[in-house]
Amino acid sequence: MKLEYEIYIGAEPEKVWEALVSPEGTKAAFFGSELKSSFAVGAPFEYVGPGNDGDATVHVYGTIEAYEPGKKLAYVEHPGPSYRERHAELTSRVTFELEKAGTTTKLTLINDEWSENHPAADNARGAWPMVISSIKSWCETGRTLDFGW
Repeated sequence: MKLEYEIYIGAEPEKVWEALVSPEGTKAAFFGSELKSSFAVGAPFEYVGPGNDGDATVHVYGTIEAYEPGKKLAYVEHPGPSYRERHAELTSRVTFELEKAGTTTKLTLINDEWSENHPAADNARGAWPMVISSIKSWCETGRTLDFGW
């Protein structure tokens, strides 16, 4: 399975990049979670935020595959330990690419290379549109979206 999304955001690539990697941006766009990593290729990362296990729930973790500031972030991810018993066996790859398009930024998100029978694939199909919509909203207005949860 390959999930692919393209969206144009009325902000410079630096602002969109901030939404992808800064604590403020990731908390706004990724359901209150902060992306924690050194961002070196091969380094570990975690999205940590509010969840069933409290405020320090690891929602997703994995390894950084590519990190080109303002251009590309890619990682191999696993669901957090509180979500799946076999979390270490379950993987997919996520790639964000940014491209300047006039006075806007084109954000391309690809989620592919799913391990066989990955139970979170359907969840991702529903969650990614919310994430990229939140990125767009935060970059353009400084506000997050309220999905009513």
